[in-house]
Amino acid sequence: FGEGVVGPLVRPGAPGCSQCADMRRLMAAHDRKELRELQHRLAVNGETTCDAWASRTGLLQVAHLLMAEAQRVLQGSQPHLEGQVFLINLKTLKSSCHSFLPDPLCSICGGLSDDSLIAAQISLQASPKISTESYRCRSMDDLKKVLVKDYLDHRMGFLNGKMYDLMSPFADVSVNLPLSMGDEATAGRTHSYADSELTAILESLERSCGLMPRGKRTVVHDSFRNLADQALHPIKVGVHAKEQYAQPGFPFKPFHPDRPMDWVWGYSFLQERPILVPELLAYYSLGCGNGFVYETSNGCAIGGSLEEAIFYGILEVVERDSFLMTWYAQLPLPRLDPASANDQELRLMMDRLRTVAGYDVHLFNSTMEHGIPSVWALAKNRKEKGVNLICAAGAHLDPVRAVKSAVHELAGMMLSLDEKFEANREEYVRMFHEPTLVRQMEDHSMLYSLPQAQERFDFLLDENRPLQTFEKEFKWKTKHVDLTDDLRDMLDVFRPLNLDVIVVDQTTPEIMRNGLYCVKVLIPGMLPMTFGYHLTRVTGLERVLRVPMKLGYAKQLLPIEQLNPHPHPFP
Repeated sequence: FGEGVVGPLVRPGAPGCSQCADMRRLMAAHDRKELRELQHRLAVNGETTCDAWASRTGLLQVAHLLMAEAQRVLQGSQPHLEGQVFLINLKTLKSSCHSFLPDPLCSICGGLSDDSLIAAQISLQASPKISTESYRCRSMDDLKKVLVKDYLDHRMGFLNGKMYDLMSPFADVSVNLPLSMGDEATAGRTHSYADSELTAILESLERSCGLMPRGKRTVVHDSFRNLADQALHPIKVGVHAKEQYAQPGFPFKPFHPDRPMDWVWGYSFLQERPILVPELLAYYSLGCGNGFVYETSNGCAIGGSLEEAIFYGILEVVERDSFLMTWYAQLPLPRLDPASANDQELRLMMDRLRTVAGYDVHLFNSTMEHGIPSVWALAKNRKEKGVNLICAAGAHLDPVRAVKSAVHELAGMMLSLDEKFEANREEYVRMFHEPTLVRQMEDHSMLYSLPQAQERFDFLLDENRPLQTFEKEFKWKTKHVDLTDDLRDMLDVFRPLNLDVIVVDQTTPEIMRNGLYCVKVLIPGMLPMTFGYHLTRVTGLERVLRVPMKLGYAKQLLPIEQLNPHPHPFP
């Protein structure tokens, strides 16, 4: 289509070849479906016709660029196109230079090492915080030097676009992660558009790492029966009910110990040894042929160190478990007084949501038996139109940070969904009466946009319960200058509860180049977040029946028939 491509300079044995450049250019293109068809046609026919958009002057310019770069290489000068390509419009001569990342799965210059027991071993190292008030070991000022430069480019980038949400009460930015089957947007939500952009990039990198193994080659394929002495028993993570598996067209099959599957190595902190984990639990599983459960990105986290990634992976598992535990067991959580947090930023955030978006925010302490501070946040619309209720959750050793995280999540859904809700209200009414119609992630929150769905929150919204202070409700007091010490504190609370923390390292070469790490954390026994009413997973997770009694919400073990039958409201 009249575009000249010069580069990259390819050095034998070094990553970043022309096939990598072609792949990045194809994936970043908005017309990549058509380009892929042309690429396939070229591979079949072996030749191309003359490009009608190419001009003689443009081709001459390409020749000069090629000659100049070759001369630099031959003379030992610094080349311009190592890891870069030069794109030129062959009619107008408009040109631009673009960096690209090597593809770790490239058949030419890739070369992933085999997944192994030895490589899965984790020995926690020091991870000093950037300040006494922080829970991070890398600052945004440090990361901003590389995140946009290395990952965001509309022509050759790992990420190929960004968008500012000007409707959100706070600074909300999303970036686009191009995938072979479509695009996926990830959002960053802070008080600054610049910081939100960086956060969104990190979210996309995390999402990409969790899609499939791209940092090591899976080599173990066997049945659980043959691997039982060194593998996680899949039933411990919770499975779908027999009735679900029996549904026509259900995408998963019941687990069978003799069925071979792919396994990856993780590390068990309870057993203090490497352990095999089904690959479909360590990465996304929807659409995985012979899989036995639906697994999401639950527990995936990116960090400036391995320890930081594990820290935030645990918090995400805890956050989702606390939310689902509250919903399924219908726990009347303590109501929190936001003013008792004594945090001016939080007060201003909630004031802004009330004034700009028209929502009151209600906070509840959803901390479970492990004691890691967790909150449920619920926003109630004060206007006559728009979504009625929005829910979110947060977990952090600092409960105020947990609340702020949840409030940012609430803000990201306010105002922007009102128009869609009003346009599709009848569809959500049908979901209210027929839960099997709840199939997608967004359906869960949109269902509870209906005013008539508010009755399902009566167990939570009883205003007769007095407001409680943060100081009274949250007992976690330890705080260290090294994040690894905070991580060890969390690991210590799980051991007496016999809750294992299993970590699978998902780090890829694309993020390792900038000292970033990504992990998947599994805590068997905790409730995994799923989307789609037909994909609910509680079978085998008796903890949801025990914890309400342990926390004093129930006088005896809950019968499974007493669990909340309605779709959860997590967005």
